[in-house]
Amino acid sequence: MSEQLDLHHPLVVELPQYRDAIHALKSSDAHFRKLFDEYHTVDREIVRIEGEIEPASDERTRQLKLRRAHLKDELNAKLAAWKP
Repeated sequence: MSEQLDLHHPLVVELPQYRDAIHALKSSDAHFRKLFDEYHTVDREIVRIEGEIEPASDERTRQLKLRRAHLKDELNAKLAAWKP
């Protein structure tokens, strides 16, 4: 189980400087919330694959990791532009 935690990339850990902005935007911006939820869904799927709980091809794993990176970049841009 601890190995799975090491594989997990929650947004507040990946972007700790935006903790307050993440909370505010999740509550006030439906598009941000959708991206945030998708990021965590994709991240959980990657953890399940890398933890050998769920089988997946190398290509599927690569696609998921690319999607997670894209979502993180998009979320990061929204967070950087956030004004309290």
